[in-house]
Amino acid sequence: MIAALNTFDRHLLKEWLQILGLVMAAICGILVLQVMFDDFRELREFGARGLVFWRYLAVTLPRFLAIALPFALLVSVLYALGQLHRSNELIAMRAVGVGVFRLTRPVWIVGVLCCGLSWWLNTTVVPWAVTESRAMREALEFQHQAKTLPEDRRGAVYSVGFDNVTNRRMWFFNRFSQYTHHGYGVSVSELDANRREVHRIVAAEGWLDAKSGGWVFTGGRLLTFVPDTGELTGSKPFARLVEPTYHEKPDLMLLIDRKPIDLSLHELRALMNYLTAEHSPKVVPYAVRYYSLIADTVGPLIVIAIAIPFAVAGVRVNPAVGVSKSIGLFVLYFVLSNVAASLATKGLVDAQVAAWLPNIGMAALAVWLFIRLR
Repeated sequence: MIAALNTFDRHLLKEWLQILGLVMAAICGILVLQVMFDDFRELREFGARGLVFWRYLAVTLPRFLAIALPFALLVSVLYALGQLHRSNELIAMRAVGVGVFRLTRPVWIVGVLCCGLSWWLNTTVVPWAVTESRAMREALEFQHQAKTLPEDRRGAVYSVGFDNVTNRRMWFFNRFSQYTHHGYGVSVSELDANRREVHRIVAAEGWLDAKSGGWVFTGGRLLTFVPDTGELTGSKPFARLVEPTYHEKPDLMLLIDRKPIDLSLHELRALMNYLTAEHSPKVVPYAVRYYSLIADTVGPLIVIAIAIPFAVAGVRVNPAVGVSKSIGLFVLYFVLSNVAASLATKGLVDAQVAAWLPNIGMAALAVWLFIRLR
């Protein structure tokens, strides 16, 4: 491919990639400052020092790369092509009959490669970074809590509820410890096809046990009800009860109240499957976030398609104007994203459509800009 590039192509790549590298470095620096501002004090309270803190920064940073890449592409393309426009190089090439697409061929090639990079980031790197940074943060928190709290109180999440519609079981924990992976003050109700209670397990403690292949409950009672009337007909105490048919995962139970932006692609998919089976309206923001991550794969090409007409047709002004244009375009993108998410929440459009709407709108803008350019 390099051999097929002419002198101007190599010149354009050199000028552009230098700016792209500088912009990416600047954005990564800003993101490091943001992480330090948001988490530094809390991490120090948890006991993070030296290499532990820097490792946390290194693990957290990839979460933002997929977001930073389109912005860096937009700023760098506007700046680099704007510089060439100011020096009349683009005008000279177009005057001898070279078309816009041929002029910017290297940019499009790199854009396609960036789409692949964006897909890899969203499906592999970012999910790993989300789960790994959360695990590090929880481990530091558990170490800190170990000084003052007993094991069952470390990483405690209170009032955890979970409705397994498929298997007709409703769960409730007064407290669930993310450190011991045990629930305390457990209640599990088994329902019939009409969602009437048939059995209920009430236990002091419960956990998913790998050896038994199901849930283990200790210190409780097994209650039996008449579904039609709700009358209690049996109460059998137990010291230990094993239910090998119970396979609900605590990790999924604890995802319910997390914000979509804090979840990885795989966690979003797992939560979507659960909420869809439950017919819960809560699935919408998670579905929009999930499909948005997939739709963002084509973001680099859309960004390039918008930036090129702006730069080629622009007047010869300071390149910093391109940066202000890019900020305005991203503001427009986020406005479209919020409008689309609102429409999906109100049930006016499907979650997949809402996820693609911002990209469709920006792609339409790019087409319009290219038509004006010609």
